[in-house]
Order: sequence, then structure tokens, then C-alpha cells
Amino acid sequence: MYRRVDRKVPCAPSSAATILLTEAPEPKVRDRQTGEIAKDAVSGESLMTIGVVYIEEGESSLIKVTVPESGVSEGLALGAPVSLPGLVARPWESVFNGQQRHGIAYRSAAVTPAAFPASTGAAA
Repeated sequence: MYRRVDRKVPCAPSSAATILLTEAPEPKVRDRQTGEIAKDAVSGESLMTIGVVYIEEGESSLIKVTVPESGVSEGLALGAPVSLPGLVARPWESVFNGQQRHGIAYRSAAVTPAAFPASTGAAA
């Protein structure tokens, strides 16, 4: 049983945050047994997943983000900064084999190359 909580939380990274691409875009698999690719429920467009590390104030988090195939920009490079316009977080929970699981699903309208944020420290 899968239950999506009807709440989307917009995620606006601060200007001091750095988001780096850690996993190249690949098709999001809906059913691992059949290999069926996940599609957007409204548009029917194929979905992709990417891995990123979000770094801010000395803390980092590795997250997977779902992006529509048309939102994957050219010029993405592993380890390079990216921008995630329209990023939202959606809590979810499910029961699988009698065990309750929960987490946060991240979705963005696109993934585009970005620049490193300006340094806030004094120049040497």
C-alpha cells in the first residue's frame, strides 16, 4: 500500500547553497519486474531521476530528484553545479511486506547547468 500525503512543499535553495550533480539522468523505472518507465500522471511524459548533493552551511544531503525528460538540459556534467527550478518536496509513506516505510520525494521542473555560488569569505 502506498499513500502519498497531499502536501507539496516548495523548496527554494538559498543563494549560499550549492547543488552538485552526482548521478547522471536516467529513466525512472516504475516497475522493476517489467522495466516499465514511469510517466507523468498529467502529461504522460517519461520521467528521469538524477542524484544531487545539496550543500549549505557545512551540511550536505544526497537526494534523488525526479525530472520530466524534456526538463533535462544539455551540458550537464557530473560534479558540476546545477539548478533545480520548481523544486518541491512531497512526503510519502507505504507499507511493504508488513513494514511501514516513509520518506520525501523530490521533483523539479528541470535540471540545468549552474554556476558555483559567489564566495562569502574575504578574498586573500
